[in-house]
Amino acid sequence: MRKWWPLAAICLGTFMLLLDVTIVTVALPAMAADLGTTLSDLEWVVDTYALALASLLLGVGSRADRIGRRKVYLVGLIVFTAASVVCAVAPNAGVLIGARAVQGLGAAGMFGTTIALLGMHYSGRDRGVAFAVWGATNSVAAAAGPVVGGILTQYLDWRWIFFVNLPVCLAAVVMTLRSVREAKGQGRQRADVLGTVTFTVASGALTFGLIRAHSDGWATPFTLGLFATAAIALALFVVVETRHEHPVLDLSLFRRPSFTGIMVSALFLQGAAFAYLLYESLWMQSVLGYEPVEAGLYILPMCASAFVVSALAGRFGPWPPRSTIGGGLALIALGSAMQATLDAGSSGSSLVAGLVVAGLGVGLVTPSLSAAALATVPPERGGMVGGAVNTFRQLGFALGIAVFGVIFQSRIESVLKADGGVPDPHEAAVALSGGQARPFVAGWPEGERDEMAHLVREAFASGLNAVLVVAAALGAVASLVVVATVRVPMGGAEQRKPEAGASPRGQETQADAAL
Repeated sequence: MRKWWPLAAICLGTFMLLLDVTIVTVALPAMAADLGTTLSDLEWVVDTYALALASLLLGVGSRADRIGRRKVYLVGLIVFTAASVVCAVAPNAGVLIGARAVQGLGAAGMFGTTIALLGMHYSGRDRGVAFAVWGATNSVAAAAGPVVGGILTQYLDWRWIFFVNLPVCLAAVVMTLRSVREAKGQGRQRADVLGTVTFTVASGALTFGLIRAHSDGWATPFTLGLFATAAIALALFVVVETRHEHPVLDLSLFRRPSFTGIMVSALFLQGAAFAYLLYESLWMQSVLGYEPVEAGLYILPMCASAFVVSALAGRFGPWPPRSTIGGGLALIALGSAMQATLDAGSSGSSLVAGLVVAGLGVGLVTPSLSAAALATVPPERGGMVGGAVNTFRQLGFALGIAVFGVIFQSRIESVLKADGGVPDPHEAAVALSGGQARPFVAGWPEGERDEMAHLVREAFASGLNAVLVVAAALGAVASLVVVATVRVPMGGAEQRKPEAGASPRGQETQADAAL
């Protein structure tokens, strides 16, 4: 059993960092009330963490290849734990959002090294088992976040969703020190600082621009400036990466159809499967009046089905990555589409069947995606590719929340406009999408409240349906891309050692013919 201790240490840290991506979704109303702010402002509690995690993963993964993956993982754990304590005692929204950004930095150190550490410790059938267990951990953590957050918020306090990280992360630190070996790439390489900075600016400006667009408008100078900044930074990133000897992301890898297909599926996975949970939680709590635990329990079936499928994949696999990734994304698309049937009379139970199907897809995709990505490069570049696939996943989540927020609010506004009874549909849509449904209804004359409550339920259902349809489309497109491009052999590929003196750009794996 000793050989599985590294897996346990890595999965423990991974569980906590991914749990914190979604754990706050059901706690946002309680946070807003306690800190004296709005749900719209607290959207940054979710997005800042996801964005910091996504923006820094590339740089962290590449840096870990040079200075040591175990070292970076440990530092990330310690930073994540310290930031969690600050989140738990935050006196206001500003401190909480800032601490979440630091927490995302620590999470990047952890997540950017996990795939490479697993690939280093396990090979053959053991590698398949390790990635299946790690994939199940991924699936359960992301889907269980709302459930755990609901229980802690309702029965203790929202601050406990951060306090609970302390003992778990300390245990992970001890286990890592005792069981995980150190490893790094060959030679001393010049850090790609400019590439890291430009990618961080591009992803941050794009996400911030999308969030501001649905509150301030698309044509405001500030919003347009953010989009322009994102475009310029992305162009600079491409230029820098093509000229740097050791880039944070080797763009030449995108010449391989399999690598491109894997990155596209990673980008669309989190958005199609998880980004809409924030808006479903908002609907259940602010419109239907559910308590945090009740809202979280409706999402539990997704967690259960994801765990079961991931576990079975490890037990009875391996299967061809094209089948598991493409089929899983198709199930995610189907699950999202099954949920997009809401109306003014719907309840949380209307979501359950679709969430189960989506969970089946998540359980298939997650372990296969990571193993297939690792099979595309030599072992000493595992940190870079591990960071890349996880970057695309978390960037998909952050962008998904921002894009879905625009769609959600716009659809609510359209329904209010069509009714004609709301004086300022835009301001009303901003308030409703910010979690102010019950105060909004209470502000109407008593004789009109029932009619207005029905209109609000209808508008929310329409907004959620629109979001879920887009999520289904993302999953379907990603599935088609994977089927058309991914040719990684079944169970990944064992990677040969690079020849002495070979440069990273010149190294190939045994899977190159298939890629």
